[in-house]
Amino acid sequence: MYKGLRYAGFFAAVLLPTACSYGAPEHLRNRPAASPAPAAPVTPASAEQRAGFERWTEGFRARARAKGISDGVLSRALASASYDPDVIRLDRRQAEFARPIWEYLDSAVSDTRLRNGRNALAQHGRALSAIEARYGVPKEVVAAVWGMETSYGVNRGKKQIISSLATLAYDGRRGAFFEEQLIAALKILQAGDTSPENMRGSWAGAMGHTQFMPTSYLSYAVDFTGDGRRDIWSDDPTDALASAANYLNKMGWKSGQPWAVEVTVPAGFREAGKSIKKSPAQWQAQGVSPVRGGRIADYGPASILMPAGANGPALMIFDNFRVISRYNNADSYVMGIGLLSDQLAGRGGLQKAWPRSDRALTESERKEIQSRLMQKGFYQGEIDGVTGSGTMDAVRAWQSSVGQTPDGYVNEALLKKLRG
Repeated sequence: MYKGLRYAGFFAAVLLPTACSYGAPEHLRNRPAASPAPAAPVTPASAEQRAGFERWTEGFRARARAKGISDGVLSRALASASYDPDVIRLDRRQAEFARPIWEYLDSAVSDTRLRNGRNALAQHGRALSAIEARYGVPKEVVAAVWGMETSYGVNRGKKQIISSLATLAYDGRRGAFFEEQLIAALKILQAGDTSPENMRGSWAGAMGHTQFMPTSYLSYAVDFTGDGRRDIWSDDPTDALASAANYLNKMGWKSGQPWAVEVTVPAGFREAGKSIKKSPAQWQAQGVSPVRGGRIADYGPASILMPAGANGPALMIFDNFRVISRYNNADSYVMGIGLLSDQLAGRGGLQKAWPRSDRALTESERKEIQSRLMQKGFYQGEIDGVTGSGTMDAVRAWQSSVGQTPDGYVNEALLKKLRG
């Protein structure tokens, strides 16, 4: 769980789609985006890298001692730590193409993931029901997080966390952040919750069934089994599932509130976006209606999200959407959790079809969109090809200025209009 960057979890090792909002998941703040398992053979560290890493390690020991880490813990944890070039390669990896949101959701809510999720609910139903009773988060939502993060515990990661974090702290783009995570990992070891050998996870330092970063573990992990340890690493997922529920609870989960309701919007609808909030009654007075008919109960303030533009599904999203986004701030991830949990609970999926004829833009095309928006005075962020909330807000502002539906959707048609 990694906050700040688009550092999604280890969930199913998939890339996040272009039409997503990247931002600041609270407990996952700065957690690196999941990347596919390395296809190339691991490159050994060079003599220069090893020497530099050893010098850094000696300096780090003094800083760790100042943070309260004992010499015994340091010696044991760092004895087997080594520089891992593969971690740096994954950290700097940038995909040229991003997946459209529908392809992402096809994977997130696949038949296999649903089947495995139902099996997981059956196998761990008693524990999940007890977790729901204590924290108020539906067991299907907790199971969906588990399924998205590690495919129900199958893909928990095999990297040694101490080596990965030390490598990123020494040679990464966010050294201070990863050193903070490394200190937190050492505090976990010092508390006796696990051993350095057992502390394994993703290349970016996310751990266990629900992929907590070390600082998140210290703040939100719980000992639900009562054995005296907050064990998110073992084959028994109970503590990890309870920790995820505890996190969502602490972030403000509202019992009985849906994460979203699929709706239809009237022609020429111009109020899509998370910044515009109204009651369900106010939205319905403007012609917004649930696709399955009837009326939407007053679950509190809601926004209208159109993740694939005016030609795709529209969602009325509530506070629980925001709560899930604190786990991972990509809209696609939140939708994956929401749709997966809905279907695990026996509710249906989306009714309106996605505009599957739209192709994914290349990184250079996404950068061009940002550059053109900047030239027109609508975008102030980095030209990085990442379609985050800043880019989508800029798109909406430009669309409004030229009389188009301000849905924030980034596609080839938008690029052509910006060029025109």
